[in-house]
Amino acid sequence: AVGIARHGSIQLRDANAVPLAPRQAANGLVAAENGDRAALYREVARANGHPEWEADVRATFGQRWIDKAQSGWHVQNARGEWVKK
Repeated sequence: AVGIARHGSIQLRDANAVPLAPRQAANGLVAAENGDRAALYREVARANGHPEWEADVRATFGQRWIDKAQSGWHVQNARGEWVKK
């Protein structure tokens, strides 16, 4: 149900794959993870003395997460489509 998005976050790509009862918890976990990732990207850019690089840092990390994803994981391609790696 969760996939790695091209911009460095994770997304609940198919909410229907998660039963209704635990869906809210799944959304909370995804939001918490994305908050941590956003803080990481912001800090990496700031630590390099270029906070304006945050979008580039996010894109670089996003591509690395996708490259390192295991076979069978869902990832987002450059056109924003979900594909199974």
